[in-house]
Amino acid sequence: MQKKNVYDILKERGFVKQVVGEEDLYKALGNGSVSFYIGFDPTADSLHVGHFLQLMAMSWMQKAGHKPIVLVGGGTGMVGDPSGRSDMRMLMTPETVMANCEKFKKQMSKFFSFEGENAAIMVNNADWILNLNYIDFLRDVGVHFSVNRMLTAECFKQRMEKGLSFFEFNYMLMQAYDYLVLNKKYGCILECGGDDQWSNILAGADLIRRKEGKEVYALTFGLLTTSEGIKMGKTQKGAVWLDAAKTSPYEFYQYWRNIGDDDVEKCFKLLTFLPLDEIAAIVPDKKDYEGEVKPETSYEKRINQAKARLAYEITAIVHSEEQAKLAKEQSEGAFGGGDTMPEKHIPADCRKIADILVAAGLAPSKSEARRLIDGGGIKVDDEKVSGFNFEITDSMAANGFVLSKGKKARFKIIVG
Repeated sequence: MQKKNVYDILKERGFVKQVVGEEDLYKALGNGSVSFYIGFDPTADSLHVGHFLQLMAMSWMQKAGHKPIVLVGGGTGMVGDPSGRSDMRMLMTPETVMANCEKFKKQMSKFFSFEGENAAIMVNNADWILNLNYIDFLRDVGVHFSVNRMLTAECFKQRMEKGLSFFEFNYMLMQAYDYLVLNKKYGCILECGGDDQWSNILAGADLIRRKEGKEVYALTFGLLTTSEGIKMGKTQKGAVWLDAAKTSPYEFYQYWRNIGDDDVEKCFKLLTFLPLDEIAAIVPDKKDYEGEVKPETSYEKRINQAKARLAYEITAIVHSEEQAKLAKEQSEGAFGGGDTMPEKHIPADCRKIADILVAAGLAPSKSEARRLIDGGGIKVDDEKVSGFNFEITDSMAANGFVLSKGKKARFKIIVG
């Protein structure tokens, strides 16, 4: 039986947004191993949900026999990508960049392998960017770029009103140069990335065509957004990280458990490895339940079961089967009457409700805690807290108590 072309897999699961040379790329992906790369900006010490989709795409491609090149922007990270930003990024030290890269590799290893026949490799563009001679770079690379054309790129147009530094204006040239270097050194013929990188990726393919006379490919994936077009992976506490120390497996599980009904099928396709026919069987079609009155077969019950399965599958990929099972048990304990509940530990001197909410990470400040209390969103042992001056009793402090924020956050609080 002939192996399925990975491009078909990516397209039918909803990854593909824009592509250059689609017909020839399809043939290349079906006729042997293709070296491809995706760049990651090492501005944090962990990857987050925004990177998840790209990691899954790389996993599918490696499974199909293609070779992933992970490019970490140790050099370009010194400048910062202006795409999608209203201000200039903070500059990082080389030591910080290197430390972040090591953490990335550990997280990426859960998606694809750095060992074996078509092992992924990790390269750092600091190796060829930081020691560039600027005049030589302009003569060799800059001569192929039209400023007029660059200014029409979406990544620059968004910044023109607020101001775009010449420092950042160089970013497109450097990313294009990355593709050229990887093409020469590793035979890389495909650059992939989020759709917000389209202008930069096109610039790289064009540079290789002009300098080397070769046709290479560009492919972007749609950004991970809700059905309303809002980027996924954001909470009141900030980004949803892949590092368990920054976003616990339970909190990670709960994020996916509580996504919108209309986003469930898309997330199954993009963020799990389940076959499409199995996904179709798990995710209910709302139209099939119009006029339904039997609660045991209701759409709400089915879609919540689907969300729980989605949360489990995604947590197992990012953390482990064991952590996914524990997160599921904790969720059922918190909201379904199970025996296991997620716990939050707070200092022994925390007795006032505002201090408890802040210490437990359920409110960023006392003023936000007051807003939550005034809005009736806080419960202690299932009793609504009616006043800002509420304090827990000695018995609660000794035995622990259940603290709820709204309908989606519920924890056993351990004092001391």
